[in-house]
Amino acid sequence: MGKDKKSKDAAKKALKAEKKQKQEKKGEKKEKNKAAKANDSDAEDVDLDAVLAEYAKKQEQFLKVTETSCEPPVARSSSTLIASPSNDNELFLFGGEYFNGALATFFNDLYVYLINKDEWRLITSPNTPLPRSGHAWCRGGNAGGIYLFGGEFSSPKQGTFYHYNDFWRFEPSNREWTRIETKGKGPTARSGHRMTYFKNYIILFGGFQDTSQTTKYLADLWIYDTQNFVWHNPVLPLASLKPDARSSFTFLPNENGAALYGGYSRVKATVTGKQVKGGGSAQRNVLKPLVHEDCFFLRVAQPAAESPLGTPPTVRWERRKKPANAPNPARAGATMAYHKGRGILFGGVHDVEESEEGINSEFFNGLFAWNIERNRFFPLSLRKPRASQRKTQGNERGGRRGRGQANEEELLRNLAALQTGKSLADVDDMEIDTPKDDDDETKFPAKEVLMEFPHPRFNAQMTVQGDQLFIYGGTFEKGDREYTLDELYALDLGKLDGVKQIFRREVDNWLGSEDEESDEEGDSEDEDDDDEEEEEEEDVPMTDAKPLHSESKRKAKRKELVDSDNISTITSPPESVFDDTPDDATKATQEDDRPHPRPFESRRDFFQRTGNEWQELLMTGLRWKGIKPETLSVKEIKTKAFEMSEEKWWDCREEITALEDEQDAAGIGEVVTLADRAEASGGVGRRR
Repeated sequence: MGKDKKSKDAAKKALKAEKKQKQEKKGEKKEKNKAAKANDSDAEDVDLDAVLAEYAKKQEQFLKVTETSCEPPVARSSSTLIASPSNDNELFLFGGEYFNGALATFFNDLYVYLINKDEWRLITSPNTPLPRSGHAWCRGGNAGGIYLFGGEFSSPKQGTFYHYNDFWRFEPSNREWTRIETKGKGPTARSGHRMTYFKNYIILFGGFQDTSQTTKYLADLWIYDTQNFVWHNPVLPLASLKPDARSSFTFLPNENGAALYGGYSRVKATVTGKQVKGGGSAQRNVLKPLVHEDCFFLRVAQPAAESPLGTPPTVRWERRKKPANAPNPARAGATMAYHKGRGILFGGVHDVEESEEGINSEFFNGLFAWNIERNRFFPLSLRKPRASQRKTQGNERGGRRGRGQANEEELLRNLAALQTGKSLADVDDMEIDTPKDDDDETKFPAKEVLMEFPHPRFNAQMTVQGDQLFIYGGTFEKGDREYTLDELYALDLGKLDGVKQIFRREVDNWLGSEDEESDEEGDSEDEDDDDEEEEEEEDVPMTDAKPLHSESKRKAKRKELVDSDNISTITSPPESVFDDTPDDATKATQEDDRPHPRPFESRRDFFQRTGNEWQELLMTGLRWKGIKPETLSVKEIKTKAFEMSEEKWWDCREEITALEDEQDAAGIGEVVTLADRAEASGGVGRRR
């Protein structure tokens, strides 16, 4: 018995030693991961203002507008594609971003595709807008031209980013960009919004803003008067029905206003997690993804002729029924283009959350037509091409068209013989010039024709020129990898006789690492083993282990649902918020290690971000004075901490105002650093 007890004790000691060794290894691995994340974050290493100033300096080297023949654009997502309003043979492509799993690259190049020549040209100009993605543009309606607003830009590792609030007009005929300086107040900086036109107005709605605390989806409506150069923000009755905040929706023009359908946003919800010690379950507030399926019509009425100059139009939102026969299941990232009173919808993705860590996605490549007036979807399918011999057979049978053409040729020969003085007997030997068909001059270049729709994807760029639908790029995911598709297709919406492949290039290799994911899987296996070996285990706080750059950005953002304004777990203590003020601000206040306000940050926002630090500074100061902080109530501590932060905010006002003026001049909104956000690993632009 004594020997058995000794052997059991020895076995327990060996298990404890092995467990201790595993825990030490885990600790080392965690420290390495923290160091890797710190090194991989460029939140403090990249000055976005300096980067964009360098871009602006390069732009100034172009003294005039140039247009040169080139290869098709490199792969990109979140760009914009539009049919030229002044030339039926031109398409314009601008901006976008490309993420290879490690770094993000933003573009501000402008391309024109000449449809009848199958030729790409690169347009350079000294006034081109700065690099961006997630922007919106539309035709100018009665005013002509193309109007562009907003977008986003980030550092290569996406640690720091901001949204634009600049407004541009592009003239397709002479390729000139003009930045519009509007009268009065205009829309705030944003991405993911949509724009359309109505008579002499440009209509803008929705989008999202990434702030230092959370992602805010927008539901504001703005109307730009192209004749009076002013933005209007219509004030709608509080009781009126209007669309919820959203981004990436469909916004189509109509003779009476504009039609809105679908979209994507994230809404607050409470979820129940694992059981905690002492009974009960841990709850946390999260932002759940929501794919909108509702439909609204914006009715716009122009002001009366006798109205004063600058009178805004009268607008009213009208909620419509859910469109009949809508694509099922509901899908996000489905793109729609306008064509003769209807919308043409393609692609999309449907996500199903199998667990908190796993998302199962289904991608689509179906094509639908949405009849706006009837509010009904119709599926579109390709038709087999007609037999090529049918036309010649009709001529051989002596049809009307064949006989008419023969008679016309005989008359032309007789006329030519009379003009040259030859006899009518020699008419059959004469060669005549027959009039060519107009269709031959604008004939689409011969391309490979596919009898199936392009590969499933979401967020493809689409436009319609004449009756030709053009589908460019898009994104597809397989496992944890994200593929930015590099291809352009054309489809005749009148014939639906096949998809023409204009160009297609293989997708570049994904550079995201999968090593950390496997390491974490190993860690979880070790934890399971420890649980089996040790019966009495302490409760561990709920944390989501997220691999850095190992999965697609869209899925990463889908997982990062915790709203940083709320408590992530009821049982966990509140974490202190640390300051991540950019270098240029910290250098100016090297002797002052207190939190520093940021541009466009109100006193309330400043205290909301740094309140914990001010309370700690207050309590430290009280202890130095021999006063016990416990003698003060929580309310008194918060009040005094707010007064300290307010004093600091006012002390820095002059410096911050100068920075705000510089950013306003560049059309830049709030600069955001992701280091202090719960969703720091996804970066900007991960919403659809």
